Amino acid sequence: MAAQDVTKKLHVYHILYRLNLSFTNIVGHCRALQEAGSLTAKSSKVFQGYVQELQAEINQELLERMHDDELEDWARFGKIRQAEEKRLRDPDDVFLQAAERRKELAGQRQRSATLRKKGERRPKQ
Repeated sequence: MAAQDVTKKLHVYHILYRLNLSFTNIVGHCRALQEAGSLTAKSSKVFQGYVQELQAEINQELLERMHDDELEDWARFGKIRQAEEKRLRDPDDVFLQAAERRKELAGQRQRSATLRKKGERRPKQ
């Protein structure tokens, strides 16, 4: 199943690439026709605008759907990675993390105490 998903996704992205390449070619051909004198500058600009508007609309529609699919894949594959990290984690890591946290909290308490002492020494105005 996963291989089909990857193949389908690759196919969709490849089609999108080819579609955008075709739109780029159409815009280029409009310019070439203008330079050859077969289209007016105004007509060329209008046709290029139509093409690029359609390109943007298709991209937006497709990429919105692909974005949702990518978010789902990210979540699904992230669970696989997290499970593997959990499996590989050293049971003693919990104790090491706890010791690090205790040091961190002690440093915070020390900084707070230092700030309070400085506040007490401050002359009253």
